[in-house]
Amino acid sequence: MEDLKEYPVSLDETICARAVVRQHLKQTSLTRYVGLSELLNADVYVKHENHNPTGSFKIRGGVNLVSYLKKCGVDGVITFSTGNHGLSIATASAWLELPAVVVVPQGSNSAKTRAIREAGAELVEAGRTFEESGAVVEELSAKRGLYYAHPANEPHLINGVGTEFLEIAEELPDIDVMVVPLGAGSEAAAAVTTLHAIRPDIEVFAVQAAASSAAYLSWEAGEILSAGNETFAGGFATGRAYELPFSIYKDELSGFVTLSEEELYSAIATAFFYTHNMAEGAGASSVMAAVKLRDRLRGKHVVLQMSGCNASPEEITRAVALPEFSRGIITAKHKVFDA
Repeated sequence: MEDLKEYPVSLDETICARAVVRQHLKQTSLTRYVGLSELLNADVYVKHENHNPTGSFKIRGGVNLVSYLKKCGVDGVITFSTGNHGLSIATASAWLELPAVVVVPQGSNSAKTRAIREAGAELVEAGRTFEESGAVVEELSAKRGLYYAHPANEPHLINGVGTEFLEIAEELPDIDVMVVPLGAGSEAAAAVTTLHAIRPDIEVFAVQAAASSAAYLSWEAGEILSAGNETFAGGFATGRAYELPFSIYKDELSGFVTLSEEELYSAIATAFFYTHNMAEGAGASSVMAAVKLRDRLRGKHVVLQMSGCNASPEEITRAVALPEFSRGIITAKHKVFDA
């Protein structure tokens, strides 16, 4: 089944993926927020991928990939994840009646691991990091004869994720700027593929945790690099950039913002104050990235991606203690990003 990974990533394939995705998912809301618009002096919308059944954008790619695997007659699927990707594969596999195994690092977000089990997948906790879990998958895949669904280097995942950007472009055709979180990279790759095929002048900015900045460092260097992944935000906890998405977004991004751990907690609190949505660290990061980019965004039509809501109880407890949670305070410590 390795030929699946050679499948094209394109606007045409994303349009085809939409027919598959719509069999299982409703279109998520694109909501304009007055408070965020005033804060940023821009026309600001949030794309609520956190409203998907699994609480994140990943289910779009999971459904598209697993649907294709089912048609190809595979016996089952195995993947590794920090949570949301694994949950998407587990859920899509349950919907399509395909056995699934998800390997996660030891000590992963308990809310996400519980949801993976509840979706019916076999959960294996192995390895200390995202990459170490990936090494376990390679071994188990060969032993069990399961299709190895890589969390980033899968064209069907990226084309499925691209359907969210089709929705944005159709609902807000005069979009100027898109801000997306970047972990393994499928969402950034999907954003530039879809939006730039529709209108090349749309700016796409990525955001990542400073404590897990392999994709940012790779983008800056123009080559794939590895780095530490010590962030609490599971969606960002990848130790390297990945070949397929990196090859797509490396020359297409307009800029990149990294956020400290403090800023990621502030992002959760700020996102709640302005949108009344409880997002996880990576899911809320686009809001804080926009604060740092506000000079670049002034007067523009801006879409922020709220990519996931599967925060752990510990993350929520810390975020709600911040003044931003109840008063929306943005202080001078959140410096404007000079790009």
